[in-house]
Amino acid sequence: MTMEMKDSGSVVLTAYHPHSPARIPGMEQSFVQDVPPSHSPSSRKSFSRCRRINRMLSNESVPPAFSRSNSQASMDSTSMEDFWCEVESIKESREDGSEEVMLLEFKPADEGELEAEWLQDVGLSTLISGAEEEDGQALLSTLTRTQAAAVQKRYNTYTQTLRKKNKHTVRDVRDIFGTSDSSPTFETVPVSPVSSNGIQIPGQKPVWKSVNSKSCLDCGTDKGSPSITEELCYDVSFSESITVLPKTQEWPKNQRFKKEDSALPKFIVRKSRFGLTEVGDLSPEDMKKIRYLSLIELTAFYDALGVELKRNRVERVRGRENGLFGVPLTVLLENDQKKVPGIKVPLIFQKLLLKLEETGLETEGILRVPGSASRVKNLHQELEAKFYEDTFDWDQVRNNDAAGLLKMFIRELPSPLFTVEYLPAFITLVEKISKIKLQLQALHLLIMLMPEANRDTAKAFLQFLKKVVANEGKNKMNLWNVSMIVAPNLFIYKGKRANQQEMQAAATTAHIVRLLIRYQDILWTVPSFLISQVRKMNEAAMNNSKRQLMFDKGVRKLLRRKTMERERPERPEGAVTFPPYLQSDIPEGVIRVYAPLHSKVSMAIQLNSQTKAKDILARFHCENSRGSSQNMRGQIQSLHEIGGNIGQHCLDPDAFMLDVYRANPQAEWVIKPKAS
Repeated sequence: MTMEMKDSGSVVLTAYHPHSPARIPGMEQSFVQDVPPSHSPSSRKSFSRCRRINRMLSNESVPPAFSRSNSQASMDSTSMEDFWCEVESIKESREDGSEEVMLLEFKPADEGELEAEWLQDVGLSTLISGAEEEDGQALLSTLTRTQAAAVQKRYNTYTQTLRKKNKHTVRDVRDIFGTSDSSPTFETVPVSPVSSNGIQIPGQKPVWKSVNSKSCLDCGTDKGSPSITEELCYDVSFSESITVLPKTQEWPKNQRFKKEDSALPKFIVRKSRFGLTEVGDLSPEDMKKIRYLSLIELTAFYDALGVELKRNRVERVRGRENGLFGVPLTVLLENDQKKVPGIKVPLIFQKLLLKLEETGLETEGILRVPGSASRVKNLHQELEAKFYEDTFDWDQVRNNDAAGLLKMFIRELPSPLFTVEYLPAFITLVEKISKIKLQLQALHLLIMLMPEANRDTAKAFLQFLKKVVANEGKNKMNLWNVSMIVAPNLFIYKGKRANQQEMQAAATTAHIVRLLIRYQDILWTVPSFLISQVRKMNEAAMNNSKRQLMFDKGVRKLLRRKTMERERPERPEGAVTFPPYLQSDIPEGVIRVYAPLHSKVSMAIQLNSQTKAKDILARFHCENSRGSSQNMRGQIQSLHEIGGNIGQHCLDPDAFMLDVYRANPQAEWVIKPKAS
C-alpha cells in the first residue's frame, strides 16, 4: 500500500550528523503551542509567529538547498503546525533553565571499526578475537542464506581493512570454524517453512486455524480503517521473503503522507498451532540471542532492499546516578527494584502515566496544550525532593502539567528512549522504504534490538498513547495529532540544531510514531522464525558441550569410576532439580506437568492433536479449585516450557501442546504466574 507525502520544508532535529548544521532562514523566530484566545498576549503573539514560520518554511522562495522538492517525507505546513509548536515549546523550556541539556558527542569511525563493532554486537566477537567460542559457532550454524551473506559482507570488509592497515594477521574464518572453501563462507540454514515458536520442519507447510476473534492478532481496527486486510507471516525471515527488489527505493518527491487514520492498512498475524510469543514470554538469556539475530536479520533486510543501514557511534553518557529526571533507565530501575522487586518500568514514569490515565484521558488537547512552565518547573523540583519519600501531593498536579512532566522525563533521558545508535535506521526505514508492510517489518526488528529497559518503558508509553487516541471524541486528539506532538520529544536531540536533512524528516518521525502506536501489539510479538533460530542455537550449543565433554579425558575417567561405583553422575552446576516423578521416563505423547502453587502439584497428561495449553490450565484449576494455596488465588497462571532447546517460554493459551512437545521433547512443563 502506498502513502502520499507532501513537503513543508520542515525539519526534525535528530542528531545523526556530527557536523555543524547550516542555519535555517526563519528558524530563529518562535513558534509555540496553540492556545485559546483568552491566554496572554505574548502567547497569542508566539502562536502567530508559529503560523508565520510554517508559511515561511513551505515558501517556494526558500534557497535551492532548502527547496521543497528536496523533501522525501513531509506534510503540508498546516498539518505539521502542532509539530513545530511542540518544537518551540521544547526550545523555550530549555532556554528558561527548567530543563537540563546534555549534549551527545559523536565518535568518528575509522575504516573497519563499524564492521568490528557490528560483529561484536551480533555476538560474533570470535571472528575478531580468533577464539573458538561455542556461542559463535552455534549462532553461525543457524543463519539463513541472506543472514549469512550479511555477516560475510561485514567480515570481509573488516578483514580487508585490517590487511590494508597491516595491523596484524587476520585469522581466516576457515581456521576458526574448520570450513574448507577457498573463501570465508558461513554455512546457512535452508529456507523452509518454520513452525511458529518451534523448529524448522523441512517441507512441512504451516497449519493455520480458521480466523476468529482469538485466532489472530489484529491491528488497525479503529474507525475509518480500511476493510481490506493484509496478513503478516512470521514463519520465514523477512529478508528471505524479499524476492523482487522494489523498483522505487525512496519516496517520489511529489508524493505526500496521508494523515488520515484510514491511510494505514489493517494487518493481522494469524496464530499458528504454536500460538504467539510476546517479548516478556522468553527468558533474558534467550532474548539476548533474539537481539543478536535481530541485528543480523535487520542488516540482511536492509541489504536485500538496497538500503544502507546507518548507525550512530556516540560517546557513552553516564547521566545522573540518583534522582528522577536525567537518570539512565537502568539506574532508575536498579534504584526502584530495591523498593519493588521485579519492576520493569521506572516508578516515576508509571505514576505519571497513572495520573494521566485516571484524570487526563478526556482532557481536551491533552499532550498538545502545554501546562504552565513555572508550575512544571516547580513540580519537577518538588518531585525530585519528595517522590521517594511518598510525601508528594499528586492531587495538586493538573493534567496538562502532568503531560508536560511526562514529556520532560522522556527528553531528559541521557540516551534517547529509542536508542541513539539506531535513530538513523528509524529515519531511513520511512525515507527509503515506501511500502508500509516493509516499514513495519524493519520497525519490528528495531524494537527487538532495543535494550530491555528501553523496550519495556516504550511499551508502557505507547499503551498510554493508544488510550489517548481511543478517547479522541472527548480530547480531540486523533492518531496524527498525538504522533506530531510525541515525535519531537522522542526524536529531537538535545542541544543540536537541525540541518536540512533533519528538517525533511519532520513528517517522517511523526509517521514512525504513528506506526508505533497503531501496530504496537504486533511490534511487541517475537517473530517465530527468530524463536526457531534460538532453539537451533541452544541445540547446537548443547551438542558442542556434549562433544567437548566426551573428549575430556579427565571427565571420562571420572565417569568410568563413578559407573564402577554404581553412582549416578552429578547434575551440572546450576541445573534445576525436579522431583523424581518429573525425572521418570514418560511414554511418547504424555507430558508431566508440575504446578508448585497448587495442592495437586503434578499431573500426567496424554496429549492429542487438539490439546491446548489452556485446556491443561483448566484441568489443573478444576482439580485444585478447593485446595489451592492462598498465594495462588487471584494470580493469572500460565503454562511454561522450560529447558531442552529453550531457556524458558511462557506459552500462548491457544498453543497446541502436541506440536510444542514435538518441537522440544526434552522440556519440562511448569504452571506458574506469568512474569508481569
